[in-house]
Amino acid sequence: MPALAGKTAIVTGASSGIGRATARLFAEQGARVVVAARRQRELDTLVAEIAATGAEAAALAGDVCDASFAQRLVETAVKQFGGLDVAFNNAGMFGELTPTRDMPIDDWQAVIATNLTSAFLGAKYQIPAMLRRGGGAMIFTSSFVGCGIGLPGAGAYAASKAGVVGLVQVLAAELGEQGIRVNAILPGGVDTPMNMANAPGAGPEVRAFVNGLHAVKRIASPEEIAQSVLYLASDASSFVTGEAHRVDGGVSISRN
Repeated sequence: MPALAGKTAIVTGASSGIGRATARLFAEQGARVVVAARRQRELDTLVAEIAATGAEAAALAGDVCDASFAQRLVETAVKQFGGLDVAFNNAGMFGELTPTRDMPIDDWQAVIATNLTSAFLGAKYQIPAMLRRGGGAMIFTSSFVGCGIGLPGAGAYAASKAGVVGLVQVLAAELGEQGIRVNAILPGGVDTPMNMANAPGAGPEVRAFVNGLHAVKRIASPEEIAQSVLYLASDASSFVTGEAHRVDGGVSISRN
C-alpha cells in the first residue's frame, strides 16, 4: 500500500526544488496534495503533472507570511479533500549574505518572516484541522546553518532556521499526546536555484567547492530530500517526533 494512501497533505514552497519534488512524491504515494507558492503558473504546471498520474492536487498561490493565506490553505484542504493529515512547511528564503552589523533591518525582518513566522502561522491553522482527524504529521524545513555551523553573513537565515527547530521541539511536546508528530529536516546543499553553485555566473569551481564541503563530496537532488520528508510524514516514523533530522550529506561534520 502507498505510504500516504488516503491522506491529504499541504506542501508550501512547492513551485520548485524540494517542495516540488516532495509534492510529486506525496502524490505518487497516495496523498491528495494542496500545493502552495507565490508563482501561480508553476503551481498550475505541477497540478497538471500530478493529475496526469491519476492523483489529485489543488493549488493556491500566495504569501506564507500572510495569516489569511495560511488559513485559506487549510480551508482548501478541508473543503476539497475532506481534512488535513500532513503538512510540509517548506517555503523559505536565504537573503543576502551581509555582515550582521551592516544588515538592514528590513532584510532581517523579511528573512525572519518568511522562514520562521510563516512556520508559526502554518502550525497555528494546521493543528486544529489535524486534531479533527485524530492526529497527523507536520514537517518543517530548517538547515544545518544555525544548527551546527555559523556561516558568516547569514545571521538572519541562521537565526530563523534555528528558531524553526526550537518551534518544532515545543510543538512536539505540546501535541504528542494528541497524535500529532512534529519534526524538521536539515538539508545540506541541494541542487536548486537557491544553491550558490547555481547562482548566475558561478563557474565549475564553485560547484566543486560546494561539493567538497560535504562528506559525500556532492550535493543532493531535491528528490533525495523528498524521500526523507516522506519518511517523516508516513507511519514509518510513527515513534519519531521533535527531531531535527539531518539530511545533509555530512556537511555539518565534514572537515576535509
